[in-house]
Amino acid sequence: MEQTVQSTKQWTETKEVRKARKKLEKAAKTEVQETVPTSFDKKYVFCLKWGDKYSPDYVNKLHNMVRRNLTIDYEFICFTENSKGIDPRITTCPLPNKNLSGWWFKPWFLSNELGVNGTGLFLDLDLIVFKNINKLFSYEQDSNFVIIRDFNRVHRASWEKMNSSVFRFKIGKHSHLYDEFDKNSANQSRRYPGDQDWMYANIKKFTFWPNEWIQSYKWEMRGRQYLGLVNGKRNFTKPGEPVVKNETSIAVFHGYPNMHDCIDEWPRRHWY
Repeated sequence: MEQTVQSTKQWTETKEVRKARKKLEKAAKTEVQETVPTSFDKKYVFCLKWGDKYSPDYVNKLHNMVRRNLTIDYEFICFTENSKGIDPRITTCPLPNKNLSGWWFKPWFLSNELGVNGTGLFLDLDLIVFKNINKLFSYEQDSNFVIIRDFNRVHRASWEKMNSSVFRFKIGKHSHLYDEFDKNSANQSRRYPGDQDWMYANIKKFTFWPNEWIQSYKWEMRGRQYLGLVNGKRNFTKPGEPVVKNETSIAVFHGYPNMHDCIDEWPRRHWY
């Protein structure tokens, strides 16, 4: 039956009709090709837990905050040497067996060893995500590396160094830099005060996040003039409320106090 239909079509279809049909089929095919993306850029949110400076609760709460405030498709992965206490709903992956500690694992995220491809958003554990962060994936999409302008910008308007609490990167695009780091990581960690200093010295093309999007809680949202020693620990001398800009989505608790021992009520309302 099928052969009969095709034969009839070929017999009755004139040259002009056939030419028009093929033109339409070609146009339709081109339209489909243009509307289907040629590649899929999967999005990941990464965090790092090493040692016992931060409890598993920090990972669990970061996961919850991201889930509430990131409404695009993504996968959350925590890289750690000890997954005990981390919510089983969170994907955990082992850290590499390297002679590294703490923040010096961050250069490793620039390697080809993560086991995934796409775009990665790294978030430190000592921060609070309290508004939607979709913009962290859509901002400057052509940039292979986006990072915070260091919070010393509060004291020096011309300050152009990096803070690595939040950075976005094309996975594997900077693997050559990590390969060089890995050749003598002990020397690199002695040469630079921290991972973000190494990044600033080695990543030549980068973009800063807008300052308002990610703010220092103690310096920009509260004010360092309210800090002091409380029971032998650095904290605010009395409870207060931060100044929260409309554009701000993340508060970073670099240094002290951390979220769990900050005497303000604001962290408790958002860190859960």
